[in-house]
Amino acid sequence: MDLLTNTVRPYAWGSTTAIPELLGTEPTGEPQAELWMGAHPGAPSRIDRGGGALSEAIAADPEGELGPAVVEAFGPRLPFLLKVLAAASPLSLQVHPDLAQAREGFADEEERGIPADAPHRNYKDANHKPELVCALTPFTGLCGFRAPAQAADLLEALDVGGLKPYADILRARPEDEALSEVLTAVLSADREAIAETVAAAAAAARRLAAGEGPYAREYAAYAGVAGHYPGDPGVLAAMLLNVVHLEPGEALYLGAGVPHAYLGGLGVELMANSDNVLRCGLTPKHVDVPELLRVVRFEPMEPEVLRPRTTSAGEEVYAAPVDEFRLSRYVLAPGSEPHDLDDRTPQILLCTEGEITLREVTAGGAGGELALPRGRSAFVRAGERVAVLGSGTLFRATVAV
Repeated sequence: MDLLTNTVRPYAWGSTTAIPELLGTEPTGEPQAELWMGAHPGAPSRIDRGGGALSEAIAADPEGELGPAVVEAFGPRLPFLLKVLAAASPLSLQVHPDLAQAREGFADEEERGIPADAPHRNYKDANHKPELVCALTPFTGLCGFRAPAQAADLLEALDVGGLKPYADILRARPEDEALSEVLTAVLSADREAIAETVAAAAAAARRLAAGEGPYAREYAAYAGVAGHYPGDPGVLAAMLLNVVHLEPGEALYLGAGVPHAYLGGLGVELMANSDNVLRCGLTPKHVDVPELLRVVRFEPMEPEVLRPRTTSAGEEVYAAPVDEFRLSRYVLAPGSEPHDLDDRTPQILLCTEGEITLREVTAGGAGGELALPRGRSAFVRAGERVAVLGSGTLFRATVAV
C-alpha cells in the first residue's frame, strides 16, 4: 500500500476553495481545478516507496505493479487516471474521439510532423478518453444533443432574429443532418458577425431563466455560460445540448463523440489515460471545425444519470462500458465489518469523507495498516490483498479486466 502525494492543476476555471477544503489545506487564492491521482506523465503521483513517481515504479516492474492481465490488455502502463474536479466556471465545450479515430488522428499528425506541444495539435496520443464523473456536491453539466425539435422550441422562445435560420434548419432536416448543419454554421461563422446574436440570446436566456417556463433551468445554465464567455459562438452550440444536474452520489458517463462540458461543482472523475480533446467552443484555444465534425456523433440522446448498484459485498459500482477503468465506492458506517477488496488488478483508493483504514491481509491474518483521512489516496498493487474499514466514504478506481 502506497500513500500518494498528488499534484493539483491550477486551471483558470477551477474553484479556489473546494479542493483545499477537501484536503484540509489553506486556500492559496489561486484556482485549484483538478487533483490528479495516477501515473499520467504530465503529473504522476509520488509514492513513499523509494520516494519516486508511481510511473517510475510501474516502469521498473510492470507486471508486479499492474498484474499480467492488465499488462497484456493495455501494455506496461496504468490505463486510467483518477481526479477530483472542482469547477467554479464552465470548462470548454468538447468531444473525445473513439479508439480508431484517436489512432488514425495521432498517426496522421505524427506523419505530418506537428509538434506535440503545438497549439493546433488535436491528438496528443493514440488512445481514446471515455470518462465517468460522480458528484460530491450538486454538479451541473452539458451532455449530448437534445432532440432537434426541442432545440428549435428552445431557440424560438428566445425570440432573437439571428436564431431563426437555425431553428428552421432544426425543424426541416433529418435529425443528424439538422444537428450537423447548425453546429457547423455556428462554429464556422465570423466571430464578430455572430457576436450580436450571441449577446441577444444570452440576454433573452437571462430573462427567461427568471420565469417559470418549461426551460427555465436550462436558460439559467446557458445564461451562466454566456456570462463567462461573452460573444463566444460556443454559447449557441451549448444551447443544442442537454443540461444535466447531478446530486451527490449520482454519476454521468461520457463516451466517444458526445459533446459535453462541465459547468460547476465538485466531483470524482475517472477516465482512460489520454489527453485527446477536440474543442467545440467556450475556449480561447484552437477549434478545428473539420476534425471536430468528423468525430462528433450527431444523434440526439437523453443523458442517463447513473446510480450505483450495490453488490453483496457492499461495494457500490458505477457501470460503464469500458475496460480501462471501473469506479465504485464504499460508504462505511461506524463499527461496520471490514470489506476485503478484489486484488486481481491495481487500484487507487480515495477517501472523500471521514477516515478510512486500509489493512493488509496476509496468510497469517491482518498485517500493516495505512490511514486515509479525508482527501488522501493510496495505490494498491495488483495481488496485494487489502481490507477497508473505518467510517466514511471511499472511492475505488481499478481496471475492468
